[in-house]
Amino acid sequence: MNLENRLVEACVARGVTLATAESCTGGLVAARITAVSGSSAVFLGGIVSYANAAKMALLGVPQPVLEQAGAVSETCAAAMADGARQRLKADLAVAVTGIAGPTGGTPEKPVGLVCFGLAAADGVRTEHRIFTGDREAVRLQATEHALALLLDAANR
Repeated sequence: MNLENRLVEACVARGVTLATAESCTGGLVAARITAVSGSSAVFLGGIVSYANAAKMALLGVPQPVLEQAGAVSETCAAAMADGARQRLKADLAVAVTGIAGPTGGTPEKPVGLVCFGLAAADGVRTEHRIFTGDREAVRLQATEHALALLLDAANR
């Protein structure tokens, strides 16, 4: 059984609701969840906030976070996840923001860097990964990791 089926099954069993906030994955996490029959019982919605203005307007990411830490940062991922959880009134929300490439990387923030935020009732935790491969590979790996984070949280 794939991650999204296991996630929906776990959330239905526990009465847990989900939301997503996506940048570099462009809605792939939400698409994978909503591909599962019965996901409407647990998935409340997702926000694709590609531009910084959308991150601020739709998710409440503070402008100083974007100016100081940048859109690709654990700080931004935390604010995105928290914003999605609050705005959609979900039990769990995952956020994904990164550099899928092939352009946009720097020595400090290379192509493949993806930051994740996971918001729950007990707070927000963050992490980052550096994925390899082309743009599609980075986006798919980031999507898979975001689903795994949600599944882990739903099973707690």
